[in-house]
Amino acid sequence: MAIQAARLRALALSDSGFVFDPSPGQTFTVNPSGLHILRWLKDGAEPEVVAQRLVDHFELEPGEDPARDVQDFLMQLRECGFVK
Repeated sequence: MAIQAARLRALALSDSGFVFDPSPGQTFTVNPSGLHILRWLKDGAEPEVVAQRLVDHFELEPGEDPARDVQDFLMQLRECGFVK
């Protein structure tokens, strides 16, 4: 899974989770963890590092799997063309 870093870096992110993709002119929203994931990916963090940062940044409930959550988020990014 190759992350399209240039396209991710072009995203405009607001603190409220509003995301603007200037390439096609589309907007979407993400929850707080999604916003952090996008920011970390924009900064070049690898998915494994992003998963660890979720553990460090959020209080996770028993049974939550941050690595799986990051992979699920990456699959959604694939549908939007940010990941190949």
